[in-house]
Amino acid sequence: MTNEEKIDENAIRAQLDAAMEKMDGPIEPAAPSAEDASDEKDRGSSRGGDPHLHQGTIASINDKEVMVELGPRTQGVISVEEFDDPPEVGQQFEFSLVSIQDGLWTLSRKEARTLATWRELEKGKAVKATVIGENSGGLELKVGPVSAFMPASEVDVHRVEDFAPYVGQTFVCEVIEVARKRKRVVLSRKGILFRERREARERTLETLAPGQVVKGKVEKLESFGAFVDIGGGLSGLLHVSNISHKRVGDPSSVLEVGQELELQVLEIKNGGKRIGLGLKQLQADPWDSVRDKFRVGQVVPGKVVRIAEFGAFVEIAEAVEGLLHKSQLAPERVNRVEDVVNVGDETTVRVQAIDPGQRRISLSRLSDRGNLIGSEDDVGAEEVDKYMKQGGRESSGQNLGSILRAALEQSQKKG
Repeated sequence: MTNEEKIDENAIRAQLDAAMEKMDGPIEPAAPSAEDASDEKDRGSSRGGDPHLHQGTIASINDKEVMVELGPRTQGVISVEEFDDPPEVGQQFEFSLVSIQDGLWTLSRKEARTLATWRELEKGKAVKATVIGENSGGLELKVGPVSAFMPASEVDVHRVEDFAPYVGQTFVCEVIEVARKRKRVVLSRKGILFRERREARERTLETLAPGQVVKGKVEKLESFGAFVDIGGGLSGLLHVSNISHKRVGDPSSVLEVGQELELQVLEIKNGGKRIGLGLKQLQADPWDSVRDKFRVGQVVPGKVVRIAEFGAFVEIAEAVEGLLHKSQLAPERVNRVEDVVNVGDETTVRVQAIDPGQRRISLSRLSDRGNLIGSEDDVGAEEVDKYMKQGGRESSGQNLGSILRAALEQSQKKG
């Protein structure tokens, strides 16, 4: 450093001291500030201790005052009311020197705490702060005796509309700006929250694995599924296809924000940025019992749930759908599925094939004779077969015509 630079630095220090002497109250040390290079230099020079703070030992106590030994042949006096708890002889504290009279210093603990707090305030450092008020721009806080401000954008990781609930709370915050000369301190809670979430996320990821069962809370619904908070700073996607064994068109029809769920972790990708979750995987799969409920050739009722160009999907049990191919809709040729059935229609179908492994069931609206199930032609063919098996004999005075009419009426009643 040149002599010229030394002179400039000394001049700057003199200006700072002169300006600070004009402030009300005891002299405060120069503050670090990005706007003033001299503040940075002063902060570096005072790291070893603040010249305005003095260590003292309690020498004696009476009802109103406390005598303090400050050093060899140097004493001070301070009001007992400046201590949060009654002091004891021998205890050591930091004091600020207010004034001196007849060789006895008047001391202050309040100002000492203020000076000590300013000394500790550095950009990037974590401090505890208590919210004492609010305004349109954010929160008003105290870091010990020092006033501070937190902009609205730094209060939380999400947008905050109402600041009232924060008043009175104490947070760990990050110092993002210190301007000691202007007595300005700006804090951020958002940075601390992001850091805590990142650390919690890393800890949780260490124990998370596919197949694990976790608890979560629905935090957002989309057309393709639900985002679920599973704790530890982690969220996963419950895709619409994994909500239920039954087909779900709109997640909001079966889930709601805030709902608590037990889920299975399906996959973890990109370091936990993509976590797939499943709900139906923890439920009994209705396809496991399909062969117990249905057999080939069985005629069962069903409901049309989807229409495709090649046919209709018919639900014949909870979460069990079969394909009714276009060729099996009617005895005659069908060009458009919608000309025969529509979503919501109830119909009677016959099981043609079952493949639980592929989750497929083939259905038909036709009997094995090619007639529409329950139609006059189909019922008539059945009764003719039965009549012929009896040798064509009339029973109880009935002829074939009356038997067919009765059978058709019975079939229509069942339908």
